[in-house]
Amino acid sequence: MTAPAYNSRPGVDTHAHPSFPLRNRVARALWNAAWLLLFRPSPRPCHGWRRMLLRCFGATIAPGCHLYPGARIWAPWNLTCEADVAVGDGAILYNQAPIHLGRRVVISQGAHLCTGTHDTTSPGFELIARPITVGARAWLAAECFLLPGVTIGEGAVIGARAVVTRSMPPWTICAGHPCQPLKPRALPRTFAEEA
Repeated sequence: MTAPAYNSRPGVDTHAHPSFPLRNRVARALWNAAWLLLFRPSPRPCHGWRRMLLRCFGATIAPGCHLYPGARIWAPWNLTCEADVAVGDGAILYNQAPIHLGRRVVISQGAHLCTGTHDTTSPGFELIARPITVGARAWLAAECFLLPGVTIGEGAVIGARAVVTRSMPPWTICAGHPCQPLKPRALPRTFAEEA
């Protein structure tokens, strides 16, 4: 399946018209049916099956990724997962714009990565979609929320229920509402050498 464009239609009044073209909406309807019938009910250990389904809908998924059956992906064609990524049950990847997950990223249960917002200065509330990038070996803890356009640095840890309104630095533990860098992430020497 060809990847539909992720961008909205500039200048479209979202009160009267949809933010995405028909091709995108049809592709999402097909994906939602596949998620409901084939992805969601699949047994937890069947990661290869779910990787294959996502690839059929245009996702770039490297080997070793574990996307659990309760994870919600809005548009697979806007998802890139490098090797050994884990996305937990209840995680929401609301990828109206691309989401890129680096090698060995962990997305915990209930985490919400949201690439879309709306222009509050416009009468039509046009959609604004900006990509999210999560660097290698980062961990997004349970129920954290990332806003559009955020970059999480390599090895960063985002605390549970943090609200990330701006990009966070690498190898730092970050938490809060709004999320703030708290302290460097100290690693055992052997792990640091591998990184």
